[in-house]
Amino acid sequence: MSTMIEQVDPPSPVDRLREPIKRLIHMENISGIALIAGAVVAVVLATSPLAGAAERFWETHLAIRVGSIELNESLLDWVNDALMTIFFLVAGLEIKRELVTGDLRNPRQAALPVAAAAGGMVIPAALFFALSRGTDFSGGWGIPMATDIAFAVGILTLLGDRVPTKLKMFLLTLAIVDDLGAILVIAIFYSSSLNLTYLGFAALGLASMALLKQLGIWWTPIYVIIGIGVWLATFESGVHATLAGVACGLLAPAVPRRPGRTSGNAHPDSTVEELKSIIFDTRETRSVADRLINQLHPWSALIIIPLFALGNAGVSVAPSAIAEGAGSVVFRAVVVGLVIGKPVGIVGACFLAVKSGLAVLPRGVNWKHMLGIGFLGGIGFTVSIFISGLAYDSEEVVGNSKIAILLASVAASLLGAVILSKAGIVVEEDSTQPGPAHSGTAQPRRSHSDETVTGETKANVEAMKRSRSKESQAVKPGA
Repeated sequence: MSTMIEQVDPPSPVDRLREPIKRLIHMENISGIALIAGAVVAVVLATSPLAGAAERFWETHLAIRVGSIELNESLLDWVNDALMTIFFLVAGLEIKRELVTGDLRNPRQAALPVAAAAGGMVIPAALFFALSRGTDFSGGWGIPMATDIAFAVGILTLLGDRVPTKLKMFLLTLAIVDDLGAILVIAIFYSSSLNLTYLGFAALGLASMALLKQLGIWWTPIYVIIGIGVWLATFESGVHATLAGVACGLLAPAVPRRPGRTSGNAHPDSTVEELKSIIFDTRETRSVADRLINQLHPWSALIIIPLFALGNAGVSVAPSAIAEGAGSVVFRAVVVGLVIGKPVGIVGACFLAVKSGLAVLPRGVNWKHMLGIGFLGGIGFTVSIFISGLAYDSEEVVGNSKIAILLASVAASLLGAVILSKAGIVVEEDSTQPGPAHSGTAQPRRSHSDETVTGETKANVEAMKRSRSKESQAVKPGA
C-alpha cells in the first residue's frame, strides 16, 4: 500500500504577520465593548444621585513609600499616570512592530495611512484653534487630533463582512501613526516645566536598557526594575509619566532572535539542558515586542482602558448639562474638530496622496469606504479625554470638553457605520492587470448576472475539472 502525500509549505512571512493582526483586531473589538461599558457606567453614575460618592472615591489618596521616596496620589491620578503608562507601552510596542515588520516599513504601503493620519491630525487641530482663537481655551487644540483605535475597530468588526479586510488593516495602521502623533504632541506641548536632573536620570535609564539589549542580556526582571526607575524619573521631570512607557516600547526588539528555527524536538531521553534550549529557541522564534504585546494587551484592553473610562468619562449628560456645555467655545470646537475635521482631513489627505501618485487605495476599497473610515477617525475617546485633562485646569472646562468628546464620538461612530454599511464590497481586480485598478480609482461592483461566460472560459473550466479529477485519483491509496 502506498499513499501520495502532499507536502505542506511552511507559512510565509505575510501569513505569520497576518495572524497577530487578526488577534489584535479581535482583541480591539473586545476592548471597544469594555471601553463603552466603562464609559456608560461612568456617565450613569455621574447623572445619578451617586455622583458625589463616585467623585469622592476617585479622589481617595493612595500613598506608596520606598525609602525616602513617597508617591501620594489620588486613585484617579494613579490610573492616569501609572496604569495608562502600560497602555502607552503597548502603543509604543505596536509602533515599533509596524516600523520594523509591518506596513510602515514599506514607504509605498505606508504612504496612504501616514497621509491619512497627518491630515486627520492637522485639520481638526486647525479648526479647533480657529474656533477658539483669541480665547483662553485655544490650548486644547490637541484634543480632536486623536483616534480611539479600540472604539473604531470595534465598530468595523460589528459590520462584519460588509467591510473589506484591507480596510481594517488600513484603520489599524492609521491609528498607530495617529498614536505616534498624539504622543509627540503630549511630549512637546502638554508637559509642564522640565526638571533637567530627573530628565537626565530617565535618559540614563533608557540608555542602560539599550546597552543591555546590545549585550544580549534578556533577564526580564532587570528591565522591569529599570523601567520603573525610568517612569519615576519621568514623573518627577515634568514630562508626562506615560511617555516613559512609549520610550520603553520603542526600545523593544521587534525582530525574532531565532526566526523560524528551533534546536530540535523533545524526546524521552532529552536532558534538562536540552529541554531548556528547546524552550528558549522556541520562545525566541517570536520577537520581544510580539511577546510583550500578547502579554500586556489583554490587561490594557480589558482592565486599564475600562478603568480609565470609568474614572474620566464621568460627566452628566442630562439635557441641562448638555445645553449648558453646548454654549461653550470648547464644546463647539471639539465637536467640529472631531465630526467635521477628522473626515475632511483623512479623506482629503488620501485624495491628494492618490492623485499625486504617492499612494493607491487598497484593493477592494472605494472612496465611500474612505469617507466612512474618516468619520470613524472622529471617535476620539481615550486619548482625547486624556489630553483634555492636560490642557485645562478648570473642572468646568474639562467637563464641557468631555461632554463634547462623548457626543462627537457617538455621532462620528453612527455616521461612519451607516456610510460603511452602504458602501458595499468592491470586486478586487487582479493587480497584475493594467488599467484603472492601479490609479487608485475604485472599480465598480459587478454581479455574476452581468458577466458573460465565453466559449474560452467554458473550455478553461472543463480543463480545470479534468485536472482536479486526475489529482483526486492520484492521491487514492493503491496496491
